[in-house]
Amino acid sequence: MTPATIQLLRDACGRLVLITENGERHEGVTPVRAFPIAAPDEGISLISVEGHEVLWADRIADLPPVTRELIEAELASREFVPEISCIRQVSSFACPSTWEITTDRGETRLTLKGEEDIRRLTPTRLLIADAHGIQYLIRDMQTLDRHSRKLLDRFL
Repeated sequence: MTPATIQLLRDACGRLVLITENGERHEGVTPVRAFPIAAPDEGISLISVEGHEVLWADRIADLPPVTRELIEAELASREFVPEISCIRQVSSFACPSTWEITTDRGETRLTLKGEEDIRRLTPTRLLIADAHGIQYLIRDMQTLDRHSRKLLDRFL
């Protein structure tokens, strides 16, 4: 089964339904990214309600436009990883500390419980977990302003 030979639609309850090329229906499928941070547009799987993979696409761009739009809308409704663009201020260089930050979703505060909650994904990409379990992404530390990098360096 190839991504081009399937049909994806929403049922009356708003759940995704996958119809394969041989007419088999999989109701309530869930899209899952294989690499949500490192390569969000590569490796998309549709998982059945039983937890089995029913479709794999190497790249989301390989999917038909209507299918791609439905999957992207479903992923956007479930994924919440704000991207930090600026660290304006930290309350203390000892943990726990409160950070005032600017993200792609607006200004907010996060509470860093400990330095171990800053996880390095690549040499320049970080994932920061706050005290409430929200994950914040710094896609590239080098793109942060000098003040933000200086504050961040104190915790790395």
